[in-house]
Amino acid sequence: MSVYEQWIWEKNGWSVENVSEEKTFRFRVDDRFRVDDRFRVDDQVMVIRTGIVGTGYAAQKRAETLAADERSHLVTVSGREIERVQKICDLYGAKTLTSGLELAQLPDLDLVIISTVNRDHGAIARAALESGKHVIVEYPLALDVQEAQSLVSLAHQNKRLLHVEHIEILSGIHEALLQDLPKIGQPFYVRSINLKAEQPTPGKWSYNPQLVGFPLMAALSRIQRLTHVFGAVSTVSCQSRFWLQSGAIVEHPDISEPYEACLCSAQLRFNTGLIADVVYGKGRAIGQTERQLDIHGESGLIRLERSRGWLIQNGQEQELSIGSRRGLFAQDTCLALAAIAGMPEKIHNPLYVTLEQSLYALTVADAARRSALRGEVISV
Repeated sequence: MSVYEQWIWEKNGWSVENVSEEKTFRFRVDDRFRVDDRFRVDDQVMVIRTGIVGTGYAAQKRAETLAADERSHLVTVSGREIERVQKICDLYGAKTLTSGLELAQLPDLDLVIISTVNRDHGAIARAALESGKHVIVEYPLALDVQEAQSLVSLAHQNKRLLHVEHIEILSGIHEALLQDLPKIGQPFYVRSINLKAEQPTPGKWSYNPQLVGFPLMAALSRIQRLTHVFGAVSTVSCQSRFWLQSGAIVEHPDISEPYEACLCSAQLRFNTGLIADVVYGKGRAIGQTERQLDIHGESGLIRLERSRGWLIQNGQEQELSIGSRRGLFAQDTCLALAAIAGMPEKIHNPLYVTLEQSLYALTVADAARRSALRGEVISV
């Protein structure tokens, strides 16, 4: 431990005994995510050295946030398309890598952000945690539930932050739902429809089942939003359909060939008795994009459609006040940086979603996969 790091620990009253195997925390921040002046030395601030795996929209937004936040420094970026990696690295002065596993094991990083294909989330997260890094990963944590459970245990064992992104919980539309839900009385039925009409480009990874996983696991936010509000699920039944690139149509998820469209229709029965029908699909077979969530209660209905919402009671509609959806990846990143910068004993405190909540939603989504595969109702 350096003299500077020891000064930080003693300033906070932290124990400096037996820390040789622990990653030291170099600074604290206040609730506004600004560096506390008490932890400046000669106007210099030690920062969280970060690497990003991925080059898509989420990765770009996180890179922007890291560059603007004095608590962090973007050291390196890796990705599947070297031209896109180089573009981000040139913009922020980072080093270029092609391997996410190599990045996760670099000795000069404190934090690894995983924003790449779903198949690789678990392996890269494990490599990072085993190398003593903190980890932020876009959902899902892994495509295998047991692997995800193992990663949660590893993070606790190594005393590292493992945060699975669920920005749908941060959105203004979710906040409005939570605020107005009591007005409709006891909820008893939910209908969630998310259909996206598009022509996928050849080779797009999100239409490759080996890279993206089962659709409702890849679109885990559709499940997480419901379990976050309504709690535990008792049973799941699901049907699926895939339009393969070869022209065949199959109605089970045990496929390896890329597809041009998919559709999943699941019914979730919650412990409270509430029934939720969840429909998710995308691709060329979808004739029109549709995104709507209806929540029926004994005293009314809440309808959420894209970025607007309504409370409907006795035939009267009242539009809900919906906050902005902008800046959610930045907000998620800042909350994680603040958690890493906090006291070591608080490193496992939940940010806005717990690992257990994300893991439970993944378990429900996997139950939908098994139901579609076996053609039977699955108990959760």
